[in-house]
Amino acid sequence: MIFIQRLQTDPVFNIAAEEYILKRDDKDVLMLWQCSPSIIVGKHQNTLAEVNTGFANRHNIPVIRRLSGGGTVYHDEGNINYTVITSEKRKDRLIDFRKFTTPVIGFLGTLGIETRFEGKNNLVVNGKKISGNSAHVFKNKVMHHGTLLFSTNLEILNRVIRADAKNKFKDKAVQSVRAAVTNIREHLDDDMSIEQFKVKLKNYLFNYYSISEVRELDNPDIAAINALISEKYSKWEWNYGYSPAYIFRNGQKGIRAEMEVKNGVIVKSEFSGEFEKRELLIKRLAGTPHRKGQIEKVLVSVYGGDDVIDRLLKLLVG
Repeated sequence: MIFIQRLQTDPVFNIAAEEYILKRDDKDVLMLWQCSPSIIVGKHQNTLAEVNTGFANRHNIPVIRRLSGGGTVYHDEGNINYTVITSEKRKDRLIDFRKFTTPVIGFLGTLGIETRFEGKNNLVVNGKKISGNSAHVFKNKVMHHGTLLFSTNLEILNRVIRADAKNKFKDKAVQSVRAAVTNIREHLDDDMSIEQFKVKLKNYLFNYYSISEVRELDNPDIAAINALISEKYSKWEWNYGYSPAYIFRNGQKGIRAEMEVKNGVIVKSEFSGEFEKRELLIKRLAGTPHRKGQIEKVLVSVYGGDDVIDRLLKLLVG
């Protein structure tokens, strides 16, 4: 197994890098990496149902869809991500969350932290989650990755992930399972910085996986990753539009809206309650991305500078 050193903290780059390395590297790989504040949604999730987009936009927190399944997670510099990519002849043995979290549990034990595997893919300390894990299979390889909350801003984490969307969206998307979270640092007998923690974790995993080589991404690697960003990970069509088809319902001040959305685009809409230019609005919404800026343009085209725009925008975006 080799260790790929990754010092980049751009979340879009880091998520794209995982796909690139999974599909291009022919060796087993271990990586540790960190991101600036960002929201990472699972491949099969409805982004709008999972993310408090208003809060994210106000705080310039990007939203990126990853290649693996599972739930939505928040990354910042207080969180360490670990990735293990391995190959296996039998595909039924590829995804094994207990196998890949075992060394993490062992490492935390050396720091005096008793950690338990709980549910499908979580690690918990004293009943609170410190790590979520997910995986993606490519041919005979699996990419397993997980978070390690060391000193993450838990207030932002709890605010940026939506908890009020259940009644607004009807879909078959994978839903995040909400759980109480805690930081590893709070459970250490002897305090340390995240860099000290990362060095200890790295040394433990190097020994566990018998790391034989260390390398960094070279210029061709970086160019290929940036190309993947341009064609996929920077696109609204991937980060939002890839969401499974859904029905969006919302109500406000005597008006109710229902929209059918496929590939991120409004297929049809219905309204109940009294307001002007209903039929024209329905006509112009068809084929419009379910996206605040695009819907606002439609409302302006129908109502001009009327005060009703703000009201309907909140109704249609949620």
